[in-house]
Amino acid sequence: MQIISSPLAMRAACKAYQRGSAQQTIGLVPTMGALHEGHLSLVRASRKSCDRTVVSIFVNPLQFGPAEDLARYPRTFQQDCLLLEQEGVDLLFAPSPEEMYPPGTETIVDVPVIGARLDGASRPGHFRGVATVVAKLFNIVQPGCAFFGEKDAAQVAVLRKMVRDLNFDLNLVVCPTVRESSELAMSSRNRYLSETERIEAETLSRSLRAVMDIVRQGERRTSVIRETLSKELMHSNVLKIDYADLVDPDTLETLDEDTLPAETLVAVAAWIGTTRLIDNCTLRIDGANA
Repeated sequence: MQIISSPLAMRAACKAYQRGSAQQTIGLVPTMGALHEGHLSLVRASRKSCDRTVVSIFVNPLQFGPAEDLARYPRTFQQDCLLLEQEGVDLLFAPSPEEMYPPGTETIVDVPVIGARLDGASRPGHFRGVATVVAKLFNIVQPGCAFFGEKDAAQVAVLRKMVRDLNFDLNLVVCPTVRESSELAMSSRNRYLSETERIEAETLSRSLRAVMDIVRQGERRTSVIRETLSKELMHSNVLKIDYADLVDPDTLETLDEDTLPAETLVAVAAWIGTTRLIDNCTLRIDGANA
């Protein structure tokens, strides 16, 4: 595995794969490091469908607010490299903030409407930072496919809109959420949790399972589903709920009607101590949840 920090060198290395008669497809897996099995599942999906796999590790300062955890975000670069080597990654792009945002950089990418919903409402500017860095990665690597996890469903909605609006020539592939044995969604921030907090955090996935259960049993009223979600989350007196909502998966707009449409995103976010976690599930009224 080759490790590259310069955007220019990274672009040259990727272009070399795409030259000549034997052009190779590139899969990109953008990460902030502190890798876990969720990230590695994206790497495996890329290796399965693309000729070459590129992973980026970059803790992007633009997507952190002034009171957020940029300074303490987990950084495990050496261990990450070992994991990626074992998975057969071809190129690792690991730039510094100064290489990604040289002095004088002014341009940003903003998806202002969708980007102001869910996490964007409670973390102003977060999705602007995400869209900017991902657009830069797409421009540098020029992948045929880019792989993201469905745990970050709001991020996926923002990036899909960006890809459509800016005519990026790539396929955005969304892979299933990977969970721990307790059903807690895997996250780099899980390592912040104490054992007691980890048990409390399982309330998030339990609340989603309760919602899916009543939909499988035939419930279609969004008011009842919201009430079930709220009651399940209230079982923990430790969680500080940021949001818990039923939204359109493409626009992230709150559902106003009282009957479930064909597809609904149930999204939750909560603070557990100083750690903020997110989770979600998708309700599909096509037999899968009925």
